[in-house]
Amino acid sequence: MANVVFIATSLDGYIADKNGGLEWLNTVPNPTQDDMGFNAHMERIDALVMGRNTFEMVLSFGVDWPYSKPVYVLSNTLTSVPAGYEDKVSLIKGELDGVIATLNQQGYHNLYIDGGVTVQQFLEQDLIDEMIISTIPVLLGGGVSLFGSLPEYVNFTLKSSTILLDEIVQSHYLRRR
Repeated sequence: MANVVFIATSLDGYIADKNGGLEWLNTVPNPTQDDMGFNAHMERIDALVMGRNTFEMVLSFGVDWPYSKPVYVLSNTLTSVPAGYEDKVSLIKGELDGVIATLNQQGYHNLYIDGGVTVQQFLEQDLIDEMIISTIPVLLGGGVSLFGSLPEYVNFTLKSSTILLDEIVQSHYLRRR
């Protein structure tokens, strides 16, 4: 069982710019449309847990639904899933350890944790087992930070580090307990 983060950050640790934009993710040319390990990551997970903001961002892309696995959106404010997504997305709320226990009981043991606030909340409660972070060589100077305040150290060990597209460093970390 593992709760895994797969995300890109700027050199200064932001996952979105000051306006919430993601255009900076495309600053490194990718002529072959390399998925940078995303498909392999998706093959090993059972379900996604994302925050409401991330869910709304995905919807704003105006593309076909990109996930083939069940998606659970953490939200205390949403009361229903937008029309057309009822068979793709479920709303879930509650304490994170309870959310994980519920999903584990449903047979989902390898969870992809996505979204800035959601990742921060999982880290704050020491519920992240792995992080795969792709660092894009751009400084944003502000925006949405990947990491927030923590009550104490959370130690990870480097499993691997790979250079992608001659510019992006993808590091895979495992939680050291």
